[in-house]
Amino acid sequence: MAIVRVALDARSYDIVIEQGALDRAAGHLGSYARGGRMVVVTDANVAKAQLPRLENSLRSTGVAVQAIILPAGEQTKSWRHLEQLLDQLLALEVERGDHVVALGGGVIGDLVGFAASILKRGCHFIQVPTTLLAQVDSSVGGKTAINASAGKNLIGSFYQPSLVLIDPSTLDSLPHRETRAGYAEVVKYGLIDDPEFFAWCEAEGHRLLTGDRDAREFAIERSVRAKAAIVADDERETSGRRALLNLGHTFGHALEADTGFSDLLLHGEGVAAGMALAFRYSARLGLCPPEDAHRVTAHLKSVGLPHDLGSAHVKADGAALVAHMLHDKKMAAGTLPFLLARGIGKTFLSKDIVLDDVAAFLDKDRAAS
Repeated sequence: MAIVRVALDARSYDIVIEQGALDRAAGHLGSYARGGRMVVVTDANVAKAQLPRLENSLRSTGVAVQAIILPAGEQTKSWRHLEQLLDQLLALEVERGDHVVALGGGVIGDLVGFAASILKRGCHFIQVPTTLLAQVDSSVGGKTAINASAGKNLIGSFYQPSLVLIDPSTLDSLPHRETRAGYAEVVKYGLIDDPEFFAWCEAEGHRLLTGDRDAREFAIERSVRAKAAIVADDERETSGRRALLNLGHTFGHALEADTGFSDLLLHGEGVAAGMALAFRYSARLGLCPPEDAHRVTAHLKSVGLPHDLGSAHVKADGAALVAHMLHDKKMAAGTLPFLLARGIGKTFLSKDIVLDDVAAFLDKDRAAS
């Protein structure tokens, strides 16, 4: 078992990484139960695959589980399902001192976290992420949100969980595509500021993707430690350091918008293509060695992740994709910051990018792919 501390003064919490943790959930979560019950929010897929494990453990110690089961998929991060969830939590008489458990991937974690942040002006919640993407990224750091018609994650709050409980064995039941999409966020940490970790991904990433337990646990802990350190340093993205975690997301969210935030392009797949585009655009600007951009593209392609507009199933031209970017929540005074790179492990935030040039790059990149 590994424990990583997110140091945020009074809002500090632990990330516990333990194989089989769901089967021992009572030992981790039992102290958070009030009145002999715990409310768990999950989706229809996770309810079948993982909810019984958590329920059996809690019930063995006399804790009753009241489960709220929502539809699976990105469409659940919506006003409609937020209202539905809040109504159900109120019907269960959840109080401010209660802890709601988010059992699932990034959609459930984001939605439940946002609901907890506004229910009765804030109740507590616990993240129990069941996908690789959620385990290494979205469950840590307190970003909660739903999507809007104008774009992704535009309505939300910063709201930290009380605990993050990661059981790598939940990945055994995931479709390979979901694990591969989550792997993009693992690669991201190497590209931000850890070239040795990216080299590990190139050499050993296939082991993680084929279910090797040691590779999974190593990559999850390395990723979580990296994110915890960044969040502790810049919780609300005020200094710019936390913004580095958005590598690939400005491009990626535009690709997701073009594909309708649907299963045609999963979030992690959009991030993968976005990172490849960010490195190739950096090379176009003369910032990044072309061989580094090639390494990034080659690795993502080798594991079956989207790496250009074609493999991301994106039909729009550069101008249309840039129009999607104008709804990005990072827009400030009409300027959109971009995460670019001077090489692998040398990501930085640029605030002087001309969007017409981005559009021209996207059109040229499509033609060359």
